[in-house]
Amino acid sequence: MVATRGRVGSTPACPVVVELPPPPVDELDETTLVVRAQEGDVRAFETLARRHQAALYRLAVRVMGDPAEAEDALQEALLDAWRRIGRFRGDSAFSTWMYRIVTNRCVAILRRRRPMPVEVDDTAAAPDSPARAVELDAEMAALGRALSGLRDDLRICWVLRELEGLGYTEIAEITGAGEDAVRGRIHRARTRLAEVMRPWR
Repeated sequence: MVATRGRVGSTPACPVVVELPPPPVDELDETTLVVRAQEGDVRAFETLARRHQAALYRLAVRVMGDPAEAEDALQEALLDAWRRIGRFRGDSAFSTWMYRIVTNRCVAILRRRRPMPVEVDDTAAAPDSPARAVELDAEMAALGRALSGLRDDLRICWVLRELEGLGYTEIAEITGAGEDAVRGRIHRARTRLAEVMRPWR
């Protein structure tokens, strides 16, 4: 804001600059937050993490199949992201970059432990009877087991496409695979899941 002072008809007034306080960190746009985080601003990075935390945790749960392990994976991924924030160049969306880090951390953990059932979101189909609820639970458990039986690369591509709704280009950026490879992995995952889930149709 600029205010002026001086008498009417006199020499031009001398401007007085009134500095307004900067907006709170929570109100900054993502690009500004990234730049500030790269300059070492922890609060800016924490704000970025909060904005994306729900989606990143959902991804981790769907890949890991266990909420507690998903939480551990997410915390480790956020530490990875903080350490690497200086390497983010903006070639892709910040969310895509974070998805890649979370996915890589989940894969690293999966390779250190035995397979566990993958959690599948069944909130979209509300059962209309107790019998249907039992059947739906069994079906979701079967799908979780089927997903756990897939190779990591197939499962991750399927989860990113079918459960997260990402496009092939974005999945390719996250996984580091070409788009043709991503399409092939998703096709193979769909084929295998369809075979396993045939009794439920």
